[in-house]
Order: sequence, then structure tokens, then C-alpha cells
Amino acid sequence: MAHRTAPEPPALVPAAAPEEAPAPGAVFDWLDETAELRARAGLTRTLRSRPADDPVIDLAGNDYLGLTRHPTVTRAAADAALRWGGGATGSRLVTGTTALHTELEGELAEFCGVEAALVFSSGYTANLAALTALTDPDTLIVSDAYNHASLIDGCRLARGDVHRAPHSDPDAVRAALAGRTHRRALVVTDSVFSVDGNAARLPELSAAVSAHGAALLVDDAHGLGVLGPGGSGALAAAGLAGRPDTVATVTLSKSLGSQGGAVLGPHRVIRHLVETARTFIFDTGLAPAAAGAALGALRLLRAEPHRAERAREVARSLSDRLTAVGLQASTPDAAVVSVRAPGPEAAVAWAADCRRAGLAVGCFRPPSVPDGVSRLRLTARGDLTDAQIADAVRTIAALAPAGAHQA
Repeated sequence: MAHRTAPEPPALVPAAAPEEAPAPGAVFDWLDETAELRARAGLTRTLRSRPADDPVIDLAGNDYLGLTRHPTVTRAAADAALRWGGGATGSRLVTGTTALHTELEGELAEFCGVEAALVFSSGYTANLAALTALTDPDTLIVSDAYNHASLIDGCRLARGDVHRAPHSDPDAVRAALAGRTHRRALVVTDSVFSVDGNAARLPELSAAVSAHGAALLVDDAHGLGVLGPGGSGALAAAGLAGRPDTVATVTLSKSLGSQGGAVLGPHRVIRHLVETARTFIFDTGLAPAAAGAALGALRLLRAEPHRAERAREVARSLSDRLTAVGLQASTPDAAVVSVRAPGPEAAVAWAADCRRAGLAVGCFRPPSVPDGVSRLRLTARGDLTDAQIADAVRTIAALAPAGAHQA
């Protein structure tokens, strides 16, 4: 065999003289340029502080059951803070797990019909944990195209191969699973999609994962407290709660009027998350006040299960009344209703006009919406009166921009 010598090193070329270093204040000039581009596209975002006694009708927040200010919930939060302190003091595996956290996990699992639950500091961190801990490089992740940003970010952080499936298309999911070469597969979907409020086709997705030896991960942020018997969630509504191949994530900041999130599923899944999920291991535990508020709200919902149906009733009423006056309102499967706007600038102006008239509404526009269509987003609250619903519809209709009505 011929001996091969090492290649000759390249000739050394004098380095070009470095450019003069920018002034310290100039290193972020590019941020101003990108801000200007966003402004030209009508995509500027601003923070708005609200007072504690804001008198507006709120259809922008996610307080689906109207429990955030309920005396039972606020008292539970206050009592927990007085007993346990202002913070959890550490990560859940060190000092951040109180008896209150354990109690909340047990009651949440029982209510949703699963073996176990694990509470996180937010629904976002719960989604990151589930996606990164339940996948490896030999996993195919099939993710709905309209999934929430937290699921998308979880897919990006996961080590598996990600397939973006067309929205609400179980046949496409089935085809992706059938053609996989990976040892494992995980199908990921919202239970209720946050833009238009339409529900995922969970029974068909469950059948697909069962047929192809895959697992199903459902973000039930917009289903808990609204769907299922007494608000026990979308999996319970679909008859899938407690399945050994299914995991759910929820947030405590919507129907339960608090803060935080949780993963729900088989005992072995929860055990695995405790031992491997980075957003659990390295994050400070949920503050006791938030855990107490969520537990108080959960117990209130169990005692008053009619609250779930009332939230759905309010959503249907909003949709029907807005459609009756000629606006393009979505038909809700849960508590979210969207109203199409002619474009991003019109949507922003419409929402601002509503706010000045005493009505708070959400405003969704690109790049937050996957289909590029700008909308007002309304979140039904179960504690709204019929008079407040009528006032909201009148305000939205009266302030609608040109082009908002159906052709």
C-alpha cells in the first residue's frame, strides 16, 4: 500500500486589518432596524398594564370559568402563602415540593382520570418537559401544523425527527406513522387549538397511534375545565382518559384561574419526568400561593360542575350572535371564538377601539397565526351575564372595520 504523506499546509496569507470596533452603544443597532421592519408590517407589540379594578368586560384573558377572583380561590392562595411562604424556595427535587404540591397532583390526577400528575411552574415548561423527556434520536415526532408555540419549541428542543402534519388531518398522521423507520413515535396535538377554538380529532388520532405502536401527547390547556364531564378535560370527553399510551399536559392558569402547569399520565411516565425532565429538575417549584389557588379552584369546579357547560354556552352565544350580525365568527368546540379581520393593522385598530369602548378582546395576527389570517380572539367566561354578552357583541359589531363582514 502506497504511503500517503500529509498534505502541505496552506500558504500563510496576512490577515486583513480588522475593522474599527463599533462603539459599545452601537452593538444593538440592528435591533432598531428589525423593530422598524416590524412596525412597517403592523407587527409591533406593546405591554399594557391594567389596574386591579379594571371596569372593562374581559374577553381577552383565559379565565374561562371566572375563578381568578372567586373568594374561594383567592382565600386558598392567601392561606397557602401565609402557611408556606412567598416562594417554593428551590427546585422540586430539593426543597420545592410541599405537601400542597403533592395534594394538588393527587386531586388533579383523580379528577382527570389518570394514574398520576406532575406539577410544573407553567404549562410551557410542562410541554417542554414532556416532549424532550419522552423522545430520543430514534423517535419520530408527528406534530399538528397549528400546535401552540410551546409544543413547537418542545419539538425543536427534542432529539427526534419532527414531521409537521397538516392541521387536523388524522389520515396524514396515519401515513406518517406507517412510513416511519424510527423505533418510537410520538403524535403531538393541542386538544383545542388556541386560534379558532376548534377541537382535535382525538378518537381518530388515538386509533392511529394504537395501530402503529406510537404514543399520543395532548396539550389540554384549553380543554381542562371546559370539556368533558364536569370539565375533566378533552381526553375524558373523548373516552381516552387513563389510556396507557396517552399523556396530557394542562395549564393551571386558564380554567383554574391560577398559575402553573402539569403533565398527566401513567405512573411510569411521571417517574421518568421526575428523573430526566430538565424543566422539572432545574426549575424552582411552583409558588405555594399558585398551588393553593389551583387546588381551591379544582375543588370548587368539582363541587360546581355546571361551570364547564356555562363556559361552552357563553362561547356558543357569542359565536351565534356575531354571525347573526354578519361577522365571520368561528364555531367553537370549547370556549374560544375568533372573528376574522381584514388584515393585521385593521385587527389592531379594532381591538384598540373595543378597549376604549370598555371591552377587552385579544388580537391575533401574523406570525402568531399559522394561516396568516388576522383575527380578534374572544375567550368566553362562564361568569358573564347575558347582558354583558349582548353588550360585547354590540361593541364588536359597531366598531368592525370595513371588510370585516361576510361578503
